[in-house]
Parts: sequence; C-alpha cells; structure tokens
Amino acid sequence: MKEYPYWWDTAPALRAGAEQPAVATRDADLAGRTWDVAVVGAGYTGLAAARALARAGASVAVLERDHVGFGASSRNGGQVIAGMKLDPATLVARFGERRARQLFDASLHSIASLERLIDEERIACEYERTGHLQAACKPRHFDAFRKEQALAARVFDHRVEIVPRSDQRAELGTDLYHGLMVDERSGALNPAKYVDGLSLAACRAGAAIATGTAVRRIVRGSGRWTIETSRGSIDAKDVLVATNGYTNGASPALQRRFVPIGSYIVATAPLTAADAHAILPRRRMAFDSKHFLYYFRLTSDNRLLFGGRAEFSTPTADWTRRAASLLQAGLVRVFPELAGVAVEYAWGGRGPFT
Repeated sequence: MKEYPYWWDTAPALRAGAEQPAVATRDADLAGRTWDVAVVGAGYTGLAAARALARAGASVAVLERDHVGFGASSRNGGQVIAGMKLDPATLVARFGERRARQLFDASLHSIASLERLIDEERIACEYERTGHLQAACKPRHFDAFRKEQALAARVFDHRVEIVPRSDQRAELGTDLYHGLMVDERSGALNPAKYVDGLSLAACRAGAAIATGTAVRRIVRGSGRWTIETSRGSIDAKDVLVATNGYTNGASPALQRRFVPIGSYIVATAPLTAADAHAILPRRRMAFDSKHFLYYFRLTSDNRLLFGGRAEFSTPTADWTRRAASLLQAGLVRVFPELAGVAVEYAWGGRGPFT
C-alpha cells in the first residue's frame, strides 16, 4: 500500500525532484528582490490569486514550503460540488432568504469560473460535469431531502432530483442507504493535474513560484513587508497568506483562527468495468448524510476513492494506516462485493475548522 496520494502518480511533475517545465519558472530563487505581492502557499487559492494578479500587471512571488499543491490541493477527492457546506435550510435560517440565495449562487459562480479557467488555460485535468449524489443514512434524512428539494426550487431556483430507496440502484450500487438526492450541476476533476496546470498558468501570466521555500516570519515595516524564508528574505508591498490547514507560526494571527483537522482517503486497485458500473453507474461524485461523512468516486482508471475519518490530530504514518483500516471497513460496509479488492493507496491531509 502506497502511503501518499494516488493523484501524485498521475501528475509526476508534482513529485519532489521532478524536472520542472520550461515555462517561466516554477523553482525560482526570489531572495533579495522586490515584489508587488508575495503569496504564501502554492495551492488553488494562492495560484489562482497569483495568476489573476499577474494578469493585472502586478509582480508576484509565490512561496511554497514543499512542492506545488502539496497540501489539500492535491490530496482532496476531486469533487466539484454545487452548494455550500451548510444545507439550504440552515442557510435560510441563519442568513435569511436573500443572503442565502447570494451565498448559494456564489457556489455556482465558482464552478462556472473554474470551468472557464480550465477552458482558457487548456488544463488537461479530466474535468467533467458528472453531477453528484447525496445518500440518506437514515429515513428521516431522506425526508429532509424532500424538504430541501422544495426549498432549493423556491428560494434558489435550483433543481435537484429525489430518488427513493426502491430506485436508488440506478444511481448507487448499495442497499445501505435510504434514498438519494441528485444534483446535475456538480463535476469531477483530477486535483493534482488541475493544480499542476494552474501553476503553469500562473507562470505564463508572469508570476514566479519558489518551491522548497519555507516562510519563517512575515514582518511589517515602513509600509511594506519583509518575508523571511529558508532561502533568504524578500520584500513585498502586499502579502496573501493562502496556507489553509497548513498555516503555521509564520502567520500567528491566522493560525489562531484555525483548528487543523486530519482527513483521510483510500484508493482501491482498479475495478473491472462491470464492477465500476455496478457501484456508480453514472460515475457521479457521491457522499452520504452523516456529520462525519463518507465520500467516494471513481477515477479515470476505475479505482474507487473512498474518504472520511476526520481526526483532531496531524496525519502520521500510524494514523494513516489506522484510518486506512477503518475506511476499508467502511467501504466494504457500503459495497460488500468489494471485500476482496485490495486498497493500493492511503493518505491523509489537513484542512481547517474555523
């Protein structure tokens, strides 16, 4: 079993020591130079910002402790999901209908922006609009789906389909759940190929990326910032910290606002075409309705990725193996017919709770 993200084997340029592409630079020595903006973190947020800023004419330095996309940006499940973390009823109860509609629309606009970026930059990241399904763990969760369907149509002008348990095998090859809710607007991508392509797009726009460059301290002085790194210091007018669950003491104010959470994924050996079709006939992105949920999908080579297992700890080899065992048991509970299929990859990563 390989204890690193499956995605890294599909995008070898992300691996440590890999030969870097010739476009601009993705392994720059930036020390001693002056910049308009220094971006800390070469994941989706940092790279997308660097691309936009460079296209607008700013000089941009991206500082990355490890390799491009080392954190959540190459460790996630590659699910491009419509909607917010909060369900529509909670959004309305907390913010009112008008603000809830704005928030929900922001999620759809973000997907549209992603699709435009992939198209404009010709990023080959296996993007497709698969739709997603949510599986009801309890009968009352399915009842809530019906209410959500009506609310989504009335407040958000957004259509979702309800699939009763008696018909759910047309979408999901298990009898564990109590019906489904299906949203056609969601999509899928290969996260490592996407972040790799995004980094090259940022470089083509004029940004410089320094990998293997740890930020140790960020100091304000005389209207500008000094960023002290493991490879020397740089000077910038503005700083964007885009470090997500990997935020450390270099930006203590942000670090205090985050609780890093460990999350884990396993990937099976490739399934036969028949087995892959049996478990997810329409190859949708899938997750269930538990608070600490399972989420799963098929890859382009018919592996089943199966994730979950939030832990209030930093992922380590021991935790990853323990989580892999628990996730494999969960996978077999959902899909008993896969009991004999090997788990070939297991990995963890950090995301933040605020």
